[in-house]
Amino acid sequence: MKNMSVKISMERVAEIIDFYDCKVSNMIAILQDVQAEYKYLSPEVLELVAEKLNIGVAKVYSVATFYENFSLEAKGKYIIKVCDGTACHVRKSQPIYDAIREDLQLEGKQKTSSDGLFTLETVACLGACGLAPVVTVNDEVHAKMTPEKVIELLDQLRKEDAKSDD
Repeated sequence: MKNMSVKISMERVAEIIDFYDCKVSNMIAILQDVQAEYKYLSPEVLELVAEKLNIGVAKVYSVATFYENFSLEAKGKYIIKVCDGTACHVRKSQPIYDAIREDLQLEGKQKTSSDGLFTLETVACLGACGLAPVVTVNDEVHAKMTPEKVIELLDQLRKEDAKSDD
């Protein structure tokens, strides 16, 4: 299988930092912009941010790990979020999550498929309780999901990805 990981351009990261005038007060905005572009924050990114902001790496790392929206692990092309809020949970979101894990052959704490195509996460609530159970793929909502429907969705995404490579 092909490796879907994104190569981070340190030059581009430096441009983002410079855009924010290398100010410590802009660190969260800097990290958000870098993550928006690359889907995660690598150790090299954290080191460059610290260097350009003239602060310790530990300070940058503490901010990046404090906020749940920051990820220090590379993510797949498709980020799948399974809602486990009350409405989704009682309408059986757990079997959907389990079906995805099995289909992607995720083991232990692994969140990203070995081909780098999918990352699976759970969220406390997506705010679409009337559509429960809900799954999002790259923030696109898929309502009233079942284990069978989610496997069909994964197969469809695989086909679309294969077409885009042609």
